[in-house]
Amino acid sequence: MPYKEKTIEKKYYTIGEVAEQFDVATSLIRFWEGEFDIIKPKKNRKGNRQFTKEDIENVKLIYHLVKEKGFTLQGAKDMLKNDSNEVRDKMEMLDSLRKIRTFLTEIKENI
Repeated sequence: MPYKEKTIEKKYYTIGEVAEQFDVATSLIRFWEGEFDIIKPKKNRKGNRQFTKEDIENVKLIYHLVKEKGFTLQGAKDMLKNDSNEVRDKMEMLDSLRKIRTFLTEIKENI
């Protein structure tokens, strides 16, 4: 199931907002934070996580590898270690293609 695309406008997002965007539990986001070094949200005085746009992009990358591509956690870690830029490029290309498909579907329905 693809994640819900949201326009990122705020400086910081709560863990609940991030989890909602990807339709996963907050516990999974916390788990991934412990497993993957690229997710490093800041914490406020209360200890609440504050996710930046970059953090959300990293969660998106992990979501893509684990949930959409079916990688194991170790497989995703290895993929990120070997060439995270290549993975990001492919993910961005897939996002663009999905948007184009959605756009074309909307046009087809309106004809």
